[in-house]
Amino acid sequence: MRVYWQGEALDRLRDGRHAVLVERTLRWLAADGWLTRTEVTFSEFGERGSIDVLAFHAATGALLVVEVKSVVPDLQAMLSSLDRKWRLGRAVAKAVGWQTGTVSRLLVLPDDRTARRRVALHAATFDTALPLRTTAVKRWVRSPAGSIAGILFLTDVAHGDHRHGPGARPVGRAAG
Repeated sequence: MRVYWQGEALDRLRDGRHAVLVERTLRWLAADGWLTRTEVTFSEFGERGSIDVLAFHAATGALLVVEVKSVVPDLQAMLSSLDRKWRLGRAVAKAVGWQTGTVSRLLVLPDDRTARRRVALHAATFDTALPLRTTAVKRWVRSPAGSIAGILFLTDVAHGDHRHGPGARPVGRAAG
């Protein structure tokens, strides 16, 4: 069965929203002096995968492993995947020529009611695994010291506007 919405397959719409969130994340990090790579693949110790955004702050040696989700998925799979990428982050960074100090992890979600409601529904889990939220994450990105684990709620596209092309109205700010 294929589901279509305004002529687009639903999976392409979700992928499009993910792509917009990745784009906004890359621009946000670059504005604060981070070097970034996208979809960095790895195969370490029999573990394979790809990191949505790998970011390096050369002045401090901070490495940030970023998982971008357009929806809040199965928590166990998402958190274990992010943990694996975080554990392997230093080796992945070394393979691209970055000498890191600290390694941090960040989950980027759309700033919408559904994502916020799902995070609130599983507050104890998220508070344990990813305790920092948008304001603290933005402060850390501007001046990284130590390592963090957090969630950034990021605006991706105007509410209800999922069109592609010149009529789409992307908004690119990190919501507080």
